[in-house]
Amino acid sequence: MKDLLLIALFAALGAAAAGLLGLAVLRLLRRRSLALTLFAVAVVSVLAVTSGTFAVARAMFLSRHDLGVVVTVLAMASLVALLTAALLGRQVTAGGRALAVAARTVGGDAGFTPPDRPLGRELAAVSAELAATSARLAESRDRERALDASRRELIAWISHDLRTPLAGLRAMAEALEDGVAEQPERYLARIRTEVERLTGMVDDLFELSRIQAGALSLSLSRVSLHDLVDDALAGAHPLARQRGVRLEGRRIEAAPVEADPREITRVIGNLLVNAIRATPPDGVVAVSTHREDGAVVLAVTDGCGGIPEPDLPRVFETGWRGTPARTPRPPEPGTEDGGDSGAGLGLAIVRGIVEAHAGRARVRNVDGGCCFEITLPAARRA
Repeated sequence: MKDLLLIALFAALGAAAAGLLGLAVLRLLRRRSLALTLFAVAVVSVLAVTSGTFAVARAMFLSRHDLGVVVTVLAMASLVALLTAALLGRQVTAGGRALAVAARTVGGDAGFTPPDRPLGRELAAVSAELAATSARLAESRDRERALDASRRELIAWISHDLRTPLAGLRAMAEALEDGVAEQPERYLARIRTEVERLTGMVDDLFELSRIQAGALSLSLSRVSLHDLVDDALAGAHPLARQRGVRLEGRRIEAAPVEADPREITRVIGNLLVNAIRATPPDGVVAVSTHREDGAVVLAVTDGCGGIPEPDLPRVFETGWRGTPARTPRPPEPGTEDGGDSGAGLGLAIVRGIVEAHAGRARVRNVDGGCCFEITLPAARRA
């Protein structure tokens, strides 16, 4: 037992000396390549075994022949260990270089191209994360491009919509100033209409900017969609009568929701105005509500004739107007209908407000027209 303890002591002393040397070497190599670090670890391990074995051999006073055998065995084992460490380091280095080359494709138009050689588990995990990051970057880039295109389209529409009423206002102001207006009161009424149209456009732009900036503050309360729909129908009735469109409330349930009454009333009003303007004379715009899986769905159906399927995903984009059937018609001479004051912002505002309520807005084609649906969480039972 005493001999074993002495052997353990000599082996520990020899290995400790090599270990301390190895720690110093690894500290110096901490900024070097992983392959060199792995090779250094193998060298330290070989030195620790060799020094411990020599310490024990010297203490046991082995014969020259026996010492030669021990040295030969250690030499062969050390050679195999160092060759294995070198090959492993080379493999890790090659995998790292391949992954570095593949990382340059992150964010490219073609997407991430993973290395074509097998990787270790850790490098494979890094490759998977790079692929996921590249996918997220591609999605973000697509959203940015879509947003940029939508912004350019919005600017073009607003510029067009501003130019028309401003030109009319200038012409009417010049006519009044020169005293050539035969009916000044009619000109003044028209000026008021155009100013209200411009005011509505500015209000919509301000509302949309608040939504997109996340600055829309909601005052939630328990309200009935039945009451909100009644108020919105009453507000839209004059426009519907002027356009020759019939409003109908179908199956309006007294479904309570947790919402901001003012904002949801604006949502319903925007949907009704959008539907009325897109529906031809003698057409019908119908409103209905129903419960669905712990939520309340409000649907507004028009008679526009439908939207092309490729355009359906873009309906709620900022500035989208789509087909001529959904583009606001210019006002008739002698009327006070100022056309669409929203420049394609109404449906974008609808989606923003609904999503701020943790709801969802969608559209689908139905027989003879479109059905716009908003889904809001149902109010909890009192």
